[in-house]
Amino acid sequence: MSTRNLKSLFRPQSIAVIGASTKPKSIGSVVMRNLLKGEFAGPVMPVTSEHASVGGVLAYPDVACLPMAPDLALICTAPSTVPGIIHTLGERGTKAACVMTGGLHLEQNAEGATLLEQSLAAARQYGMRLLGPNSMGILVPGIGLNASSSHESVLPGKLAFVSQSGALCTAVLDWARAREIGFSHFIHLGDTEGVDFGDVLDYLGSDPGTRAILLYMESIHERRNFMSAARAAARNKPVLAVKAGRSREGARAAASHTGALAGSDLVFDAAMRRAGMLRVQDIEEIFGAVETLARSKPMKGRRLAILTNGGGIGVIAADDLAEMGGELAVLPDEVIDKLKAVLPPGWSQGNPVDISADADGERYVKTLNILSESKAVDAVLVMHAPSAVSDPTDVAGAIIKTAKDRPRANVMTCWVGNEAVARGRHLFSGAGIPTYDTPRAAIQAFMHLLQYRKNQELLMEVPASAPTDFVPDTKRARFLIDEALAKGGGTLNEPEAKAVLEAYGIPTVETHVARSPALAGKIAMAMKEPVALKILSPDILHKSDVGGVMLNLQGAFEVEKAAHAMLERVKAVYPEARIDGFTVQSMARRPGAQELICGVATDPVFGPVVMFGQGGIAVEVIADRAMALPPLNMNLAAELISRTRVSRLLEGYRGRPPANKEAIQLALVQLSQLVVDFPEIVELDINPLFADSQGVLALDARMVVAPARAGTDRLAIRPYPKELEEIFTMTDGRKTLLRPIRPEDEPNHHILVSKLTPEDIRFRFFGLVHELPHSEMARLTQIDYDREMAFIGEIDKPEGGKETLGVVRTVTDPDNDAAEFAIVVRSDLKGSGLGKRLLVKMIEYCRSRGTRIIVGQVLKDNQRMLAFVQHLGFLPTRTIDGDIVEVELELQKEHELGPDPTA
Repeated sequence: MSTRNLKSLFRPQSIAVIGASTKPKSIGSVVMRNLLKGEFAGPVMPVTSEHASVGGVLAYPDVACLPMAPDLALICTAPSTVPGIIHTLGERGTKAACVMTGGLHLEQNAEGATLLEQSLAAARQYGMRLLGPNSMGILVPGIGLNASSSHESVLPGKLAFVSQSGALCTAVLDWARAREIGFSHFIHLGDTEGVDFGDVLDYLGSDPGTRAILLYMESIHERRNFMSAARAAARNKPVLAVKAGRSREGARAAASHTGALAGSDLVFDAAMRRAGMLRVQDIEEIFGAVETLARSKPMKGRRLAILTNGGGIGVIAADDLAEMGGELAVLPDEVIDKLKAVLPPGWSQGNPVDISADADGERYVKTLNILSESKAVDAVLVMHAPSAVSDPTDVAGAIIKTAKDRPRANVMTCWVGNEAVARGRHLFSGAGIPTYDTPRAAIQAFMHLLQYRKNQELLMEVPASAPTDFVPDTKRARFLIDEALAKGGGTLNEPEAKAVLEAYGIPTVETHVARSPALAGKIAMAMKEPVALKILSPDILHKSDVGGVMLNLQGAFEVEKAAHAMLERVKAVYPEARIDGFTVQSMARRPGAQELICGVATDPVFGPVVMFGQGGIAVEVIADRAMALPPLNMNLAAELISRTRVSRLLEGYRGRPPANKEAIQLALVQLSQLVVDFPEIVELDINPLFADSQGVLALDARMVVAPARAGTDRLAIRPYPKELEEIFTMTDGRKTLLRPIRPEDEPNHHILVSKLTPEDIRFRFFGLVHELPHSEMARLTQIDYDREMAFIGEIDKPEGGKETLGVVRTVTDPDNDAAEFAIVVRSDLKGSGLGKRLLVKMIEYCRSRGTRIIVGQVLKDNQRMLAFVQHLGFLPTRTIDGDIVEVELELQKEHELGPDPTA
């Protein structure tokens, strides 16, 4: 779960092939042939006792006889030999091995440990990284490395491909070579028992030779490691994934293939969105999508104009756009008037803009200029079909020229046909303009851009670990959950579950428990209004299915009679069910309210997830639902709602007013907060949740709890750590809030930088920086708390609002070995004690996480800073480029503080 020693795996200086062979078609023979054919520059050492040489290279009888410890060992021997070989390699000092042998989980020793468990234990003992088992190997064409059993080599390129399927690897190699697609890395993870997706994403995310990362996934082992690595990589470059197991049958096949749970496909989709990745459905689509992302400008909106010389292909594109959920731009009257002035009378008078089959380059350019200048259009798809009176190559040249003259215009092209348009497509590719063969491929690419932009926005959302929009009664919720756990855990009944929801501010209908029909009648009489009567049983999930719900009952007699009849029906349908009585609740008079379902489930891979969709008794049949990973904020809750069909009904229709979406969003945030605060919650359902213009109301609820360890480790994404907030008093008496940074701090961060003196800017940024761009400032304020930390000092301004006075930040390597720090405090606050407290707070935080060292770089002439960090225990370790001093603090040692130079 780190990048430690991955350089030995992916950029080795020497390689040993254990089990090298001269036997044709054996793995040991194929691997040796590929290594030698690939012109790897380092030594390749075959290990076999059966041959004096393999492929003309001197062989060694065993690992112990090798003249040097190889950086990378490729193990192609029988399963029973693998644990011993790894142990011997570890003793020799080898840091990485690719286990190509399969079936290690099938054989056990006398103590019951499988060969796989023995191999992993041996690797852990020596800090060795294992790829596999059952791995096809690694190809890194940039260094001539083909350490694989592949039938094909790969062309060098800027794409990295990482797969759990060996068969898919060979198919992609064949497919890509025919299309002249090259790779920076081609990696088969095999059974992912050692190196997994998170490790490889961390490595490739910072690899300068990799432009984009493509994944084929079947299962994930470490959710937090995967999500942190994916989010970090997706901030640097596009990450695209094909996930197998979309259907139940596929998920079972994926699980049997990898030996791991595949988890819910809806949940995986939610994780991809939150990680800023783009999910596609097949291999051809993944390569098309990566080219689109590489060549297209970022989309600012979703309104597409279609410019075509043929009505048919334009209509097909418009149909595809509607089917995929896109938006056809509505052209304003002034745009229509401008088009009328330059187009012949027979043009389409709308969008798609059909400019006739005889359109030449000049007509295309005039039309494109009008469309791209319009504020009602976010992107233009330019289409062309072969015509006897129009040259597709000339038109392509004209489009390329105008696209270069208008660098802000977002232009995509689709030259439909084959031989007649091939030259035009080639020109577009050479000019870096996205081009597609069919209308569907072009529209799919446009939708990829929209989804990628949306996912990148989700990536930047960092919800708090404690609520800001409401104040929950956590003590009340804790009492109810602990009471249920004291009974042995299990299901909270409907009134108990509703009480927990009320403690978190979710409105519920008045509900009472009656242990007998007679008591139900008395409760109904006291309520003096129509009531709903429901059976109360821990064994009955769907009450309506067993006749366990009666509505609009009035008075004691009617309720008691209905209760007796309900008992008889339930006992007849479900005789073994335990009956605890009934619930009597007010009838919710909300005509026109939409029935929703909200809930929490625990995914075997990603942990707790929040679910939203259309509710009611037909919820499973309607199957309109979407998932999101907690924690949520209002923006993320709105995005979750938008992914359901029922969201359109919530907008209002046929005289029904729109539902109060903010109330629905808040309910989802409250549910999310509940699962963050209480790890004991395994499942939670609110069905139905009424939603209308007045707000929301929970009519029925169910909650399942089980003992759990405190903390947020079960969450796939670490929330904002509110517990790290503290109040600090500066030397001038002003109280300052010290807290972790949040995305909404970006505006105040700009102000902080603007108030630094030129000298402080040079000391902090090692150069003159007048203003940081939004992209860089967003990166500084939108952080992954699992990998980074930044504490700011903040005060309330007298005129209202907040002001940032200083910030200290660290970025920790994936191994949690070293954290690099940087600190800056407003220039007029030196001597206030704020800088010292911020840095000490960061030292304490890193020490509590088990980080080994903190390092930093200080300009040599920044003597004040050098003296400041040295009094805290930092020591100079080296000088870089003559004017930068690197300082280091060992965190797990006690240090005596020297005199404070800032005092």
